[in-house]
Amino acid sequence: MHGYDCVVVGLGIMGGAVAHQLAVRGRRVLAVDRFDIPHGFGSSHGESRIIREAYFEDPCYVPLVQRAYTLWSELEQGAGASLYLRTGGVMLGRPDSDLVAGGLHSARTHGLQHEVLDAAAVRARFPALRPDADMIGVFEPRAGVLRAEACLDAMLAAARHAGAELRLRSTVQHLSLDGENPQLQIDGQTVRCRRVVLCAGAWASGLLPSLAGRLGVERQVLHWFAPASPREARGGPVHLWQAVDGGYPYGFPDLGAGIKLARHHGGLACSADTVDRTVHQAEIDAMHQWAARYLPDAVGAYLRSTVCLYTNTADGHFLLAPAPEHPGVWVVSACSGHGFKFAPVIGELMAQWVCDQPLSFDLARFGWR
Repeated sequence: MHGYDCVVVGLGIMGGAVAHQLAVRGRRVLAVDRFDIPHGFGSSHGESRIIREAYFEDPCYVPLVQRAYTLWSELEQGAGASLYLRTGGVMLGRPDSDLVAGGLHSARTHGLQHEVLDAAAVRARFPALRPDADMIGVFEPRAGVLRAEACLDAMLAAARHAGAELRLRSTVQHLSLDGENPQLQIDGQTVRCRRVVLCAGAWASGLLPSLAGRLGVERQVLHWFAPASPREARGGPVHLWQAVDGGYPYGFPDLGAGIKLARHHGGLACSADTVDRTVHQAEIDAMHQWAARYLPDAVGAYLRSTVCLYTNTADGHFLLAPAPEHPGVWVVSACSGHGFKFAPVIGELMAQWVCDQPLSFDLARFGWR
């Protein structure tokens, strides 16, 4: 038996942030992952993530992401590496679309700096973007790019430096919820702790019975294309669109490996063990066809693709709550495909819980439902 204040299961960006925040508070923390880090099997790879403030999903996210900006800056300074690139960001769709109307609602609710641009103004300011004539854009200057693998490297390095024990290539076979304290079987060894924070993403349902049927895993494909001209290689804003079919294509400027394009949601249901990790030509063609319409002068030859996983709740919001079976286990999954940017503030909140401190944000919106 080894006693820990907390065991963190999963060392993607969420698990890394929890381990970091606990370690800097002097708690004895063990964090485990079944793979080497970094790896391409979960939800924390793929070069880049958008960070944005005018949160169309719900205004309640805005204070959380504002705190996350501060914590990302602190991590960046400590790491001495570039983690965040401010590019500005534009949300594009019809005025009554969820994306545009929701983004404007959050911006106005929280007094965020933003501009509303008609389609002609979008095309004039950002020539790479070609919205339809009946679309508008909501531009927010603080949006930008988090460098995904660099963020994870910095988070795990900071956790190690603060004293966290990180155990890679280790599998949690069983999580026992009997008795006063949780205990886990990790590579055949029994490990006891006061608290468990479950950050296992697509693997979480296999460890906690109450998650069965509550979380869905979705296959997502990320694509990179060469910039069509040197001008397009120099950058631009991150951009998120609401398509006519209700989907959300999005894209990044070229960070050196090509222009990244993907689609937020709309992927095939799967599991961590059954996901098809082969990217098919029809998927590449569909992304290229979309780009030919809305980014016609920006996107050139196809370069590469990869698969990642979304672990989703039914309503698309986070699940950040204690397990019904045992108050000593908190679930930090699912993040429904938009959680990466929030990792440091969620890590801070979980550390507050483990340390029996008041939570700095109300998490009622993210409970069981």
